[in-house]
Amino acid sequence: MTARQKPEREDRGEQIQAAEREAARQRILAQAEADRIPTEETTRAVPDRRWRRGQR
Repeated sequence: MTARQKPEREDRGEQIQAAEREAARQRILAQAEADRIPTEETTRAVPDRRWRRGQR
């Protein structure tokens, strides 16, 4: 067997790993999208009570 030839089982294992990585990537992207905060909400001014506590 030369370096270019791989047993079919190893090749199949690599394909399975690649599919699992892609599925994990898609899950992470879906979760990130679900957790995303719209820009409109991030620009709203919200009082920081921790900062105000030190001002009294």
